[in-house]
Amino acid sequence: MNQLVTERGTPAAPPPPAPDHGGRERLVEVVVPVHNEERVLAASVERLHAYLDDNLPYPFRITIADNASTDTTWWVAEELAARLARVRAVRLDLKGRGRALRHVWSSSDADVVAYMDVDLSTDLDAFLPLVAPLISGHSDLAIGSRLTRGSAVVRGPRREVISRCYNLLLRTALAARFTDAQCGFKAARTEIVQALLPSVQDQEWFFDTELLLLAERNGLRIHEVPVDWVDDPDSRVDVVRTALDDLRGMTRVGRRMLTGAFRAPVGARRPRPELPAGMSRQLPAFAVIGIVSTIAQLLLFVLLRTVMGPLLANAVSLVVTTIGNTAANRRFTFGVTGSERAFRQQLEGGLTFLIGLALSTGGLALLHAAAPGASRALEPAALVAANGAATLVRFLLMRAWIFHPRRLRHHPAATEPTSTEPTATAEPVGTGDPGGAPPAGTATMADAEEPTR
Repeated sequence: MNQLVTERGTPAAPPPPAPDHGGRERLVEVVVPVHNEERVLAASVERLHAYLDDNLPYPFRITIADNASTDTTWWVAEELAARLARVRAVRLDLKGRGRALRHVWSSSDADVVAYMDVDLSTDLDAFLPLVAPLISGHSDLAIGSRLTRGSAVVRGPRREVISRCYNLLLRTALAARFTDAQCGFKAARTEIVQALLPSVQDQEWFFDTELLLLAERNGLRIHEVPVDWVDDPDSRVDVVRTALDDLRGMTRVGRRMLTGAFRAPVGARRPRPELPAGMSRQLPAFAVIGIVSTIAQLLLFVLLRTVMGPLLANAVSLVVTTIGNTAANRRFTFGVTGSERAFRQQLEGGLTFLIGLALSTGGLALLHAAAPGASRALEPAALVAANGAATLVRFLLMRAWIFHPRRLRHHPAATEPTSTEPTATAEPVGTGDPGGAPPAGTATMADAEEPTR
């Protein structure tokens, strides 16, 4: 299975024949990207080879991807490939971990491709849980995570803070749902990753993050495995330069997301659950109105708080903003115009006022009970927390009761589209004048009840 690649992208020998999987087993290819790692390469690959040989129940191949080393790393890689039957070596003329992974993964004949850092900082016992859901078809990509429950990590505070801030930034700015983009312990189904690679632009450290964001954007499933991880004190990663490159990569990906260009020719694993009818249009409008109402209530509360107590200021500000909130949601969220039933709907909206009043009053009372000398600056924070819960209840009540479609069916001012098809008359039954009116007692479509929405 040995294969040496001495020129960038050009094999020195024909690719090894595809292994006989017996119709059951799947080939796993593990890539170890290296640059000037002559001191640790041999020991790490030998340890990895022995572990996989003893513990992995699938055929495997280890590919050392040397990206432009200037020391004896390539010589060590050639020696390992000649000595170990399941090891091969590939050499690229340009640096970049992403470039090395792209080169090997894009031409792999394995069923699952993976990679890990040469220092083997991640405990190898996590490797089988990493690839198993890919082989079974349960997931599309899998990552080791140092930041999820169940992981055990030993590293310095500087790198810990940088890693957590970076992943927090990914979740807040780019809506990432995975917890650890940077752990050098990842795997993917080969046909999936080969479909994603042409849309991944980065060639260096941001490659992992961009690949994961692209997978999530296309509805693919990412499996996370908590890992035991010990920091390599000899790591030569330029943290500042890498962080700046990552920020530039995030900016580039964010622009592509906004323009709709961050896509790949791979379908989602399964159709995403559909929201109930109308909710995809209602939620954004309700959210915007809710934010404006909350800000207005906070400003009014702070103003009234100068002349009255906190509970009364909260009640007055909530009454005013609830009336405005109900009227705005009536028009913009649920599409009801005109004055008919507006007063009744405002009265029904009063119930949401009572719920919000109970929650916010309880929040203020709890704040002053827990901290009798609390500053006034903490009161708006308590109101925000209480209003969050009240907002959810308000939306559910408005959608399921106040502005429910059945209650609006005969509302002349509702802006829901109605059918413009002409009323069809049923053909007469039995004998009668072919050109005349239908016989007495014959039902027509005009007699039918208007269909509900």
